[in-house]
Amino acid sequence: MIASIRGEVIARAEDSLVIEVSGVGFLVHAAPAFCRAAQVGETIFLYTYLVVREDALILYGFETEELRNFFILLLGVNGVGPRISLSIVSTLSIDVIRKAVLSEQADAFARVPGVGKKTAQKILLHLQGKVGGELGGLAAQTIDVDTEVLDALTGLGYSVVEGQAALQSLPRDTPADVETRIRLALQYFSK
Repeated sequence: MIASIRGEVIARAEDSLVIEVSGVGFLVHAAPAFCRAAQVGETIFLYTYLVVREDALILYGFETEELRNFFILLLGVNGVGPRISLSIVSTLSIDVIRKAVLSEQADAFARVPGVGKKTAQKILLHLQGKVGGELGGLAAQTIDVDTEVLDALTGLGYSVVEGQAALQSLPRDTPADVETRIRLALQYFSK
């Protein structure tokens, strides 16, 4: 198993990087946002997971060990392969995944491209009891409000990924009312 990789980025695409290690170039699939941020010539480190198929060996890379662990956990869901698992951990933050599981909101997963309502429900059932943390009353209320904010942002034409990025940029002490959170999220886009 290839657990990690450190090397120089020699090429990049929308969802993959070629990382050279001791003269060998490894094709590593990663989150599109990470691939866009990586610069050719830059030395990077990624935690990896190798998917072995009958006809291919496919390497997936992650910025943190926790992202890799959630990727592997999602692979255990019937109907979720590596591409969808990568899409989920690329679109939703670990906090959003935890909150969605703890508050039993399968809709958070259904917003990810390639994930339907049935698969979202399977993901929710599979992850219950496997993600740590507790959810207080205020956090549950914030999740409901953030769901409305995300719906509003996607209704305005922003992608789910852009909406999630805007929500994650909000300060922790932001009031849990829809109007304030939408206003602050839209300010994120004007920067």
